[in-house]
Amino acid sequence: MKKIAPEDLSDNPIRLIGRDWMLVTAGQMGDFNTMTASWGGVGHLWNVPVAFVFVRPERYTYGFMEREEGFTLSFFDGRYRSALSLLGTKSGRDGDKVAESGLTPVPAPGGGVTFAQARVVLECRKLYVSDLQAGKFLDPAILPRFYDAQHGGLHRVYIARITAAYLAED
Repeated sequence: MKKIAPEDLSDNPIRLIGRDWMLVTAGQMGDFNTMTASWGGVGHLWNVPVAFVFVRPERYTYGFMEREEGFTLSFFDGRYRSALSLLGTKSGRDGDKVAESGLTPVPAPGGGVTFAQARVVLECRKLYVSDLQAGKFLDPAILPRFYDAQHGGLHRVYIARITAAYLAED
Protein backbone atom coordinates (compact mmCIF):
# COMPACT_ATOMS: atom_id res chain seq x y z
CA MET A 1 0.00 0.00 0.00
CA LYS A 2 1.08 3.55 -0.68
CA LYS A 3 1.08 5.92 2.29
CA ILE A 4 -0.54 9.30 1.74
CA ALA A 5 -1.45 12.24 3.96
CA PRO A 6 -5.03 11.86 5.24
CA GLU A 7 -5.74 15.30 3.73
CA ASP A 8 -4.90 13.92 0.29
CA LEU A 9 -7.71 11.35 0.21
CA SER A 10 -9.80 12.12 -2.85
CA ASP A 11 -12.75 9.83 -2.07
CA ASN A 12 -15.99 11.31 -0.78
CA PRO A 13 -16.19 10.13 2.86
CA ILE A 14 -20.00 10.28 2.92
CA ARG A 15 -20.13 7.85 0.02
CA LEU A 16 -17.30 5.71 1.37
CA ILE A 17 -18.93 5.23 4.77
CA GLY A 18 -22.64 5.55 4.16
CA ARG A 19 -23.02 3.85 0.80
CA ASP A 20 -19.91 1.72 0.24
CA TRP A 21 -19.50 0.77 3.93
CA MET A 22 -16.28 0.13 5.84
CA LEU A 23 -14.72 -2.47 8.07
CA VAL A 24 -13.87 -1.36 11.60
CA THR A 25 -11.14 -3.68 12.85
CA ALA A 26 -9.51 -3.75 16.29
CA GLY A 27 -6.88 -6.11 17.64
CA GLN A 28 -3.71 -7.69 16.35
CA MET A 29 -3.05 -10.48 13.90
CA GLY A 30 -4.26 -13.69 15.53
CA ASP A 31 -6.56 -11.87 17.96
CA PHE A 32 -8.84 -9.34 16.27
CA ASN A 33 -12.38 -8.80 15.18
CA THR A 34 -13.93 -6.78 12.41
CA MET A 35 -17.39 -5.49 11.70
CA THR A 36 -19.04 -3.70 8.84
CA ALA A 37 -20.19 -0.18 9.60
CA SER A 38 -22.02 2.50 7.70
CA TRP A 39 -22.23 5.10 10.47
CA GLY A 40 -19.29 7.37 11.10
CA GLY A 41 -17.32 10.14 9.53
CA VAL A 42 -14.03 11.88 9.06
CA GLY A 43 -12.99 15.46 9.61
CA HIS A 44 -10.72 17.78 11.51
CA LEU A 45 -10.89 18.15 15.30
CA TRP A 46 -8.39 19.27 17.93
CA ASN A 47 -6.07 20.34 15.08
CA VAL A 48 -5.69 16.79 13.71
CA PRO A 49 -7.45 14.65 11.10
CA VAL A 50 -9.99 12.41 12.84
CA ALA A 51 -12.41 9.61 12.17
CA PHE A 52 -15.39 8.75 14.30
CA VAL A 53 -17.24 5.45 14.41
CA PHE A 54 -20.15 4.02 16.37
CA VAL A 55 -20.19 0.54 17.94
CA ARG A 56 -22.97 -1.01 20.00
CA PRO A 57 -21.93 -2.70 23.26
CA GLU A 58 -23.55 -5.97 22.11
CA ARG A 59 -21.14 -6.27 19.18
CA TYR A 60 -18.19 -8.63 19.59
CA THR A 61 -15.94 -5.93 18.13
CA TYR A 62 -16.85 -3.65 21.07
CA GLY A 63 -14.56 -5.56 23.46
CA PHE A 64 -11.66 -5.25 21.03
CA MET A 65 -12.34 -1.52 20.57
CA GLU A 66 -12.31 -1.08 24.35
CA ARG A 67 -9.10 -3.06 24.81
CA GLU A 68 -7.02 -1.59 22.00
CA GLU A 69 -5.50 1.89 21.66
CA GLY A 70 -6.38 2.01 18.00
CA PHE A 71 -8.26 0.48 15.11
CA THR A 72 -8.31 0.49 11.33
CA LEU A 73 -10.97 1.54 8.88
CA SER A 74 -10.80 -0.39 5.62
CA PHE A 75 -12.68 0.51 2.45
CA PHE A 76 -13.30 -1.73 -0.57
CA ASP A 77 -14.61 -1.54 -4.08
CA GLY A 78 -18.03 -2.92 -4.98
CA ARG A 79 -16.94 -6.45 -5.78
CA TYR A 80 -16.50 -7.10 -2.04
CA ARG A 81 -20.03 -6.02 -1.10
CA SER A 82 -21.15 -9.58 -0.27
CA ALA A 83 -18.12 -10.06 2.00
CA LEU A 84 -18.92 -6.81 3.82
CA SER A 85 -22.55 -7.87 4.13
CA LEU A 86 -21.51 -11.17 5.73
CA LEU A 87 -19.09 -9.42 8.10
CA GLY A 88 -21.89 -7.10 9.18
CA THR A 89 -24.43 -9.83 9.90
CA LYS A 90 -22.36 -12.62 11.47
CA SER A 91 -20.59 -12.43 14.81
CA GLY A 92 -16.96 -13.33 15.36
CA ARG A 93 -18.12 -14.99 18.60
CA ASP A 94 -19.74 -17.74 16.56
CA GLY A 95 -16.89 -18.73 14.27
CA ASP A 96 -14.34 -17.51 11.76
CA LYS A 97 -16.45 -15.09 9.77
CA VAL A 98 -13.35 -13.52 8.21
CA ALA A 99 -12.35 -16.83 6.61
CA GLU A 100 -15.93 -17.30 5.45
CA SER A 101 -15.89 -13.83 3.87
CA GLY A 102 -12.92 -14.66 1.64
CA LEU A 103 -11.03 -11.54 2.70
CA THR A 104 -7.37 -11.86 3.67
CA PRO A 105 -6.32 -10.22 6.95
CA VAL A 106 -2.87 -8.61 6.87
CA PRO A 107 -0.90 -6.55 9.37
CA ALA A 108 -1.51 -2.83 8.97
CA PRO A 109 1.74 -0.92 8.41
CA GLY A 110 1.51 0.86 11.79
CA GLY A 111 0.08 -2.08 13.71
CA GLY A 112 -3.36 -3.55 13.89
CA VAL A 113 -5.10 -5.45 11.12
CA THR A 114 -6.46 -4.57 7.70
CA PHE A 115 -7.23 -6.61 4.60
CA ALA A 116 -5.25 -7.32 1.43
CA GLN A 117 -8.27 -6.45 -0.72
CA ALA A 118 -8.81 -2.98 0.81
CA ARG A 119 -8.38 -0.03 -1.54
CA VAL A 120 -8.21 2.61 1.24
CA VAL A 121 -7.04 2.08 4.83
CA LEU A 122 -7.06 4.54 7.71
CA GLU A 123 -5.07 3.76 10.83
CA CYS A 124 -6.60 5.42 13.87
CA ARG A 125 -5.64 6.01 17.51
CA LYS A 126 -8.47 6.63 19.96
CA LEU A 127 -8.71 10.10 21.50
CA TYR A 128 -12.20 10.16 23.02
CA VAL A 129 -15.13 7.84 23.72
CA SER A 130 -18.66 8.60 24.80
CA ASP A 131 -21.92 6.71 25.03
CA LEU A 132 -25.00 8.07 23.31
CA GLN A 133 -27.69 8.99 25.83
CA ALA A 134 -31.43 8.64 25.23
CA GLY A 135 -32.19 12.00 26.83
CA LYS A 136 -29.86 13.85 24.46
CA PHE A 137 -31.69 13.05 21.20
CA LEU A 138 -33.29 16.24 19.89
CA ASP A 139 -35.21 14.50 17.11
CA PRO A 140 -37.71 12.20 18.87
CA ALA A 141 -38.04 9.95 15.80
CA ILE A 142 -34.45 8.66 15.97
CA LEU A 143 -34.57 6.75 19.25
CA PRO A 144 -37.52 4.42 18.46
CA ARG A 145 -36.35 3.94 14.88
CA PHE A 146 -32.81 2.81 15.65
CA TYR A 147 -32.81 1.74 19.31
CA ASP A 148 -35.14 -0.99 20.49
CA ALA A 149 -35.01 -4.68 21.45
CA GLN A 150 -34.46 -5.64 17.80
CA HIS A 151 -31.57 -3.25 17.19
CA GLY A 152 -29.75 -3.26 20.52
CA GLY A 153 -28.33 -0.70 22.92
CA LEU A 154 -27.16 2.82 22.35
CA HIS A 155 -23.86 3.12 20.50
CA ARG A 156 -20.54 4.22 21.90
CA VAL A 157 -18.82 6.78 19.69
CA TYR A 158 -15.06 6.56 19.25
CA ILE A 159 -13.25 9.64 18.01
CA ALA A 160 -9.76 8.81 16.81
CA ARG A 161 -6.82 10.57 15.26
CA ILE A 162 -6.07 9.31 11.76
CA THR A 163 -2.40 8.46 12.18
CA ALA A 164 -1.89 7.16 8.64
CA ALA A 165 -3.76 6.72 5.38
CA TYR A 166 -2.98 4.24 2.64
CA LEU A 167 -4.13 3.57 -0.91
CA ALA A 168 -3.84 0.25 -2.69
CA GLU A 169 -1.19 0.27 -5.37
CA ASP A 170 -2.25 -0.90 -8.80
